[in-house]
Amino acid sequence: MTASAPSADVNDVASTTLARAARLVAPALDEAVKRLSPSLHAPVNHHLAGGGKRVRAALSLVSASAAGAAEEVGLLGAVAIELIHNFSLIHDDIMDGDTERRHRSTVWAEYGVGSAIIAGDALATLALQLLLDEPTPERVLAARCLVDATQLMIAGQADDMAFEARTSVSVAECLAMESGKTSALLSCAVSLGAILAGAPTETVDALSEFGSHLGTSFQAIDDVLGIWGDSARTGKPVGSDLSQHKKTLPVSIALARADDGVDELRRLLEGELSPEDVERARALLEECGAREETVALADAHLESALAALDRVRLVAEPKNELVAIAKFVTERDR
Repeated sequence: MTASAPSADVNDVASTTLARAARLVAPALDEAVKRLSPSLHAPVNHHLAGGGKRVRAALSLVSASAAGAAEEVGLLGAVAIELIHNFSLIHDDIMDGDTERRHRSTVWAEYGVGSAIIAGDALATLALQLLLDEPTPERVLAARCLVDATQLMIAGQADDMAFEARTSVSVAECLAMESGKTSALLSCAVSLGAILAGAPTETVDALSEFGSHLGTSFQAIDDVLGIWGDSARTGKPVGSDLSQHKKTLPVSIALARADDGVDELRRLLEGELSPEDVERARALLEECGAREETVALADAHLESALAALDRVRLVAEPKNELVAIAKFVTERDR
């Protein structure tokens, strides 16, 4: 079953919610960064000036209000999750050798690898400092949620890098890697607001499950875009994931099959890929149904995410905002 595209109303709700989150989080992020060493202000502010949709921040804010608290109760969690997310992006750019992000030079390209590593480290540490300035039970639990998710994210990234050297990766291995790399932080983001609001365990668990399935759906669509996305929109060369030998879901799905096209694909992916090789690999992946199956998997996880929200009683308007954000970020120009 393929999920329908989000309606204009859903897009409007999501866009309004994300814009509100960005307005709330921006000054709080600026204030938090002032706590860092002055020598780090330039590289950190350079990176943060690139903006972003603030999806994780929005999930933290809205989950607080969905649990019955004021949205601002989730603000500390929103800032902390954005700091962790941006720490990971700064380090990812170094590992991937990317010189641009959001049409701006990356931190390492602008300030050097050493400064970028330290800037990322500083953001990760600052996130915990903010939560533990006042170690209330809610903040300590939020900090624990954040460090656990961060450790899973790091493990997922480590697996992703290790998989590049392997000739094949099973679909189960790929899903487990992406669960750590992407889903863990989204699950944490949507848990933090409810945790800080003192919500019941069953409410936090349902929101966590929502975020986990949303993360898998989000990453599956990201994998599709990494192979077939418009470079003008993604900011990456066409087929960049193939050139980097990333074992994303479409590749794992295809390599699990046995036919002549897959044998040719496997041979292509074992060596350096020319632009012509990338185009041939893209065609082979599409012909064997890997793109279609990845999108279907994304849709199934989106449905599971939305079902998780129905397990507990949530405030209606913020619940609708969570639904809108989920549909908005998993549609993305498929």
